[in-house]
Amino acid sequence: MPSELESFGLAALEGMACRVPSIATSVGGVPELIEDGVNGRLFPVGDVEAMADAAVALLRDSDACRAMAEAARRTARTRYCASKILPLYERFYEDVISGSAGLKGQ
Repeated sequence: MPSELESFGLAALEGMACRVPSIATSVGGVPELIEDGVNGRLFPVGDVEAMADAAVALLRDSDACRAMAEAARRTARTRYCASKILPLYERFYEDVISGSAGLKGQ
């Protein structure tokens, strides 16, 4: 995912949920999702050669790839599963409807 701009990295998360370690640029919210060297790899914007080298290295080292893939899946399941995220959205929408979502003092 060699993005120059990225708000969150949903494509990376979808891959991680399918046990695919993500190789991405360190932009926007992506570093909150990917822990470099644990569940994926992060690189500066434009460093496509290093990203390609990282992909080849993972393809050559099946044990490292498998470990990273399992860590990616674990991250997706423990931090971003629907049972954790939906209540946060519900609470936010309830706060917006009730007028208490950051509107105090206005």
